[in-house]
Amino acid sequence: MTMTPIDPDKLDRLAEVAVRVGLNLQPGQDLLLTAPAAALPFVRRIAVHAYKAGAGLVTPILSDEELTLARFRNAPDASFDKAADWLYRGMADAFSANTARMAVVGDNPMMLSAEDPEKVARANKANSIAYKPALEKISGFDINWNLTAYPNPAWARLVFPDLPEDEATAKLAGAIFAASRIENDDPVAAWATHNSNLRQRSAWLNGQRFAALQFTGPGTDLTVGLADGHEWHGGASTAKNGITCNPNIPTEEVFTTPHALRVDGHVCATKPLSHQGTLIENIAVRFEAGRIVEAKATKGEAVLLKVLDSDAGARRLGEVALVPHSSPISQSALLFYNTLFDENAACHIALGQCYYKCFLDGASLSPAQIAAQGGNSSIIHIDWMIGSDKIDIDGLAADGARVPVFRKGEWA
Repeated sequence: MTMTPIDPDKLDRLAEVAVRVGLNLQPGQDLLLTAPAAALPFVRRIAVHAYKAGAGLVTPILSDEELTLARFRNAPDASFDKAADWLYRGMADAFSANTARMAVVGDNPMMLSAEDPEKVARANKANSIAYKPALEKISGFDINWNLTAYPNPAWARLVFPDLPEDEATAKLAGAIFAASRIENDDPVAAWATHNSNLRQRSAWLNGQRFAALQFTGPGTDLTVGLADGHEWHGGASTAKNGITCNPNIPTEEVFTTPHALRVDGHVCATKPLSHQGTLIENIAVRFEAGRIVEAKATKGEAVLLKVLDSDAGARRLGEVALVPHSSPISQSALLFYNTLFDENAACHIALGQCYYKCFLDGASLSPAQIAAQGGNSSIIHIDWMIGSDKIDIDGLAADGARVPVFRKGEWA
């Protein structure tokens, strides 16, 4: 009898946590689920737990690496300016009808690394434009949504290149299960404790009402102005539909909205960014008045520059997040090549669209009011890591007072 490298009991437990803690799916609520085809065993377990929770209808949409590569290697040139806008309009309609959203991540991070970066950039841009109606429902936190992960063997081979595929998959599965807090008898209770700790961090930051944060360390001296009326969040949050969910499993961050016009200085990435099948390494950028005016990378620079030209908001920040260097994901010392995990190993910033929920009374603010308070708008939202055990962060009050927030990567 062959042994599966992925523990089926733990995979089932992760599916249950994703449905009960991640989504907090409600009786009668529909679920729209996207995932790589390789994650089908996990998708099936999610469906079981969703229906046990009372789901009305679970609708899965699967992607496949070979199908994606077939396009890049065989499609006519005009294909790369097209996207399934009809599908994303349907998703937006579903979200308007209170359908919950779950995305299972686990694609091969290097899937498109050998393809023409011009075509990759065009396809990404077309997809981002088409996805905007659905993305606005997510960034506006209209509904309960969740990201979780499956240890796809192609992903595992990248994280553990020196191991046979089965061993690599088993190790990645173990890392995902540990980071997702299911390695105990009551993962739901473990998540309740973790959410409480993140709420305390958010409450302290909200009490400080900082005007800006200053990041200093090797290659970094960056002042991130915070949006007017910003609000810090972390862990579980309540969507506009009244359902409290954990959008990310795992999560270690507390985060808020920067002011799109008040970011100045220079910053270096502390981890590579895996973006749509391309690895971008050693990002270094300079901001003036909120906008990136200079950007470099030692690998994947062409893709980075195309991303920055996606639209007017792509060179400005939509999120700043604080994560201690002692986070479990950081301490694993693994580079996951996946933002869901790597962003929870280090403080990070995100280019592009802001989250409306990161404003006081954000649910009642119009897009124009969000913009007036400094919230950024864009067709992209891309996180990249700037934290390490060598980074200090100070909170700057409106009167100029300086308060230590992080020292050498840890809460001060």
